[in-house]
Amino acid sequence: MGAITVVALTGCSGLSLQDAICSDGEYPVMTVGGTGSACVKDSEKTPEGYTRYPEGKVPQQVDDEWDVYWRTHTVDEKGGIVAAPDTE
Repeated sequence: MGAITVVALTGCSGLSLQDAICSDGEYPVMTVGGTGSACVKDSEKTPEGYTRYPEGKVPQQVDDEWDVYWRTHTVDEKGGIVAAPDTE
């Protein structure tokens, strides 16, 4: 019985818990033309100078694929994805 318990407990040790980009009830936004980001309450509009991430390219957790991607990319005033000016 002891060996089964050890296997069951160590079976989860391979999981990595990453910090969420935003808390429950919030959505992530990014600065237009830059790499800054913020979290906005679901009930609030996106602040001026910020935009929502493009659909399907929203970071969910710190260091996930899209969090890393948006460190070197941004959205311009027309909504196009471009290289971030501070990383060129």
